[in-house]
Amino acid sequence: MTAGAVEYLAETYGGDARSSVFLGGIITPTRRLALRWLRGQARRIADALDPYPYVRWAPPGALRRVPAADRDAPGALRGWQASTECQDAALHALAAGGPYAFLTHDATCWYRLTVHPLPGPVTP
Repeated sequence: MTAGAVEYLAETYGGDARSSVFLGGIITPTRRLALRWLRGQARRIADALDPYPYVRWAPPGALRRVPAADRDAPGALRGWQASTECQDAALHALAAGGPYAFLTHDATCWYRLTVHPLPGPVTP
């Protein structure tokens, strides 16, 4: 790695009032790759929390639609994942050398997506 080279650490966490759980992480050479990975994780978490009623792995009739809740973590994760504005804001924060975090919660749990730069070693 050359002087000033930066890698990015992307991580996902979830938890409740009593605990925090590491859901996954990756180190990437670019901020765009870190955000691409986070978008995939946001979708994975949302789909696990709130699968569509017609997914192939569930027997017919096993899942059904429920009324929307005031706090919808899966909806917020899907919204963040699809939002060009959110992705642009994250890229700008990372380009400026700062970290980026997205936090959402529902009635019982919270979910956090983070990326921050990791300065590389300086080589002569």
